[in-house]
Amino acid sequence: MTVQAKKIALYVLVVFVLYVIITDPAKAADYVQIGFEGISSAAQSVGDFMTWVANGGE
Repeated sequence: MTVQAKKIALYVLVVFVLYVIITDPAKAADYVQIGFEGISSAAQSVGDFMTWVANGGE
């Protein structure tokens, strides 16, 4: 992908995010909460895996 296409894609994404925030802030807040819950769950899973590895894979 060229640099120009990446810039255009980023611009479209930013415009879409701003549109969602302006038109429906409650739904945008729900999306952010879902995103953070996903990140938290992923971090918890990585921590559980690392604990399992540190315990010798038992």
